[in-house]
Amino acid sequence: MAVAKSKAGKHAAPLLGKYELGRLLGRGTFAKVYHARSLVGGEAVAIKVLDKPELAATAGMDARVLGEVSAMRRLRHPNVLRLHEVLATRSKVYLVMELAPGGDLLSRLASLPKRRLPEHAARRVFLQLVSALIYCHARGVSHRDVKPQNVLIDADGNLKVCDFGLAALPESHRDDGRLHTACGTPAFAAPEVLRRKAYDGVKADAWSCGVILYVLLAGRLPFDDSNIAEMCRKAHRREYTLPEWVSQPARRLVSRLLDPNPATRLTVAELSSHPWFKRSLSLDSQLGSLLGGAPERDLLFQAPPTLNAFDIISMSPGLDLSGLFGENRRSREKRFMTTATPEQMVEQLGHSGAKLGYFMVGKKGVERLPLGGLSGLVAMSMEMSEVAPPLMLVELRLEAGDDEEVQAFGWDELRTELGEVVMAWHGCEEL
Repeated sequence: MAVAKSKAGKHAAPLLGKYELGRLLGRGTFAKVYHARSLVGGEAVAIKVLDKPELAATAGMDARVLGEVSAMRRLRHPNVLRLHEVLATRSKVYLVMELAPGGDLLSRLASLPKRRLPEHAARRVFLQLVSALIYCHARGVSHRDVKPQNVLIDADGNLKVCDFGLAALPESHRDDGRLHTACGTPAFAAPEVLRRKAYDGVKADAWSCGVILYVLLAGRLPFDDSNIAEMCRKAHRREYTLPEWVSQPARRLVSRLLDPNPATRLTVAELSSHPWFKRSLSLDSQLGSLLGGAPERDLLFQAPPTLNAFDIISMSPGLDLSGLFGENRRSREKRFMTTATPEQMVEQLGHSGAKLGYFMVGKKGVERLPLGGLSGLVAMSMEMSEVAPPLMLVELRLEAGDDEEVQAFGWDELRTELGEVVMAWHGCEEL
């Protein structure tokens, strides 16, 4: 996305009475991104402006925008760019997003003398990228276009993964559990994607992470050829070399990620147990990062996030664009307030579900608590966020199941069985 220095008119009318548009930050094929300020709280935000007629005239673009919104509205993580609100007029769609004033990772690397990072700084950057993708994959979201241009940097030097326009959601998979749409940027795309074979989106993201780690350490792409077929051949044969200054643990990690065989390729979730991550980060914390961020912290496992005003706005019907494109996903979600702890909520949900013929699967966790539905036909996730101690917001979301199964899901029966732990039960259209 090109960076521009032009400014919007100083006396332009506020956008729908809510935001004051500022300078143009960037321009893409179908969108412009502006710096803006909320007229209510004064917060600085970025607003992505899309033209409805252009979206309608371009095959697949309406679905892409809907997919981007659907993916971002279910993701709340420190290293994922936050979508605050969606606004629309007859001719425009406005995505109000978190502002990341540090630019993208590619531009930041290009500004460095050697176009790369010392290994301690590369580890910190890569840790944040991994943290974001572990979270996305746990929520059933595969990014499918992971590259430095889609990694932004906030004012504190922390990473923000963005641009989920090509993301695959749980409902994107066919019956075989695979994805079949070739997409992404060739230099960062996995060989199986370039060869237009059925693929696993999680494994494809892992390959892209391997390319990014290589770029961070070496300052160049591992496979760079204008001929995509030749580039794919090099990737399949692992024809790359790492500079001598890269440590052996880092070399082994790159090799495990740039494995042309997706069956043996390391997944992003497995990275946290790799020796390169296991080593102490205390020295790295003292050295700091060239990106200007805070010292490392454990980002792989997050406590329940605290909601602010923008978070609450993001749960409103304004973020549901399905009506613009003839779809409706509201029957998949319910929310309620509770004073129960996450552990108590898991126990109660499991107990209530058992009475209705549902069963718990997986390990206990704070961010994602899967449920198996009747005969395994429906899968539900639960997320809890702190509003104000001890008040918590619980979000239940049907992540899988066809429309008929979703419509038949017994929300009312589940609400009754949950009993007194539930306060202010809402469908997503009501909150």
